[in-house]
Amino acid sequence: MNSTMMGAVFPGQGAQSLGMGIDLAAQRPAAAARWAEASEILGYDLRRLCAEGPAEELTRSDRAQPAIFVVSVICAEALAESVPGLVWSAAAGLSSGEWAALWLAGALSFVDTVRVLAARGRFMQEACEAAPGGMVSVIGLSPEALREVAAASGAEIANLNSPEQTVLSGRKDAVEAAARLATERGARRVIPLAVAGAFHSSRMASAARRLAEVLADVPIHPPRVPVISNVTARPHGSPDEIRARMVEQVTSPVRWVECVQTLRRMGISRFVEAGPGRVLSGLIRRIDKDAEILNVCDSPTLDAVVRTLSGTR
Repeated sequence: MNSTMMGAVFPGQGAQSLGMGIDLAAQRPAAAARWAEASEILGYDLRRLCAEGPAEELTRSDRAQPAIFVVSVICAEALAESVPGLVWSAAAGLSSGEWAALWLAGALSFVDTVRVLAARGRFMQEACEAAPGGMVSVIGLSPEALREVAAASGAEIANLNSPEQTVLSGRKDAVEAAARLATERGARRVIPLAVAGAFHSSRMASAARRLAEVLADVPIHPPRVPVISNVTARPHGSPDEIRARMVEQVTSPVRWVECVQTLRRMGISRFVEAGPGRVLSGLIRRIDKDAEILNVCDSPTLDAVVRTLSGTR
């Protein structure tokens, strides 16, 4: 058995794309069953939405979050099915992807996670409509410099994605002012994000309160493997602590750089991104160039990862 410690990582909202997960469902009965199970829970045909769109509907928070989760589950389960004896040493996820990490660790059931993400997405969408805002990605300024930009503009730090990429969030005027200040202070690129509102900021407070009410009735179990919290960049604790941190996560910065660094300190040398796209693979590469990064998002990438893992056993 290979002694390399592996960590599973899962993408969050924004990774969605038409066609995601569809080829795996066509080839694997277990994947098709997951689509059907999720569709039954949600009350609409999720597999068809991901296959055919429309893209505007798939980008809605209440659609995108459960959809990305289901694809992440399909990818993780297909890998486990293809590599008997696969062992995860830890898990993490970016924003809504943290729920997939908790599922992998056995903290929540598939059914409950789908329900939670549908509610979380709906609450966030409604918060965006009630308290409009925006987000901007800044490349080439240190987090310290951007904290000064945020303080001066009224924007908030939302995502610490890599040493050179930080996302700011808040009221539209505050985000626009932050973008101007970041440019003036030498940012290499400043990119307004096509999002519904000010995620991971105080403008999501109503969504956090409503999520807390939902989570009060959701069974949560101690994780079987460490799951790194976006809020603390440390492993989650008890079920009640998980509830509290996942509510805080809605309004708190995603400390992704520190999450990856924590995993590395724990001995994780191989990361497997399971789910649509390759966003996390790119971020991890920028955080730690020595980490090995694999990606499972469809049948060809699954086959490639299986070959890699089988070659080291």
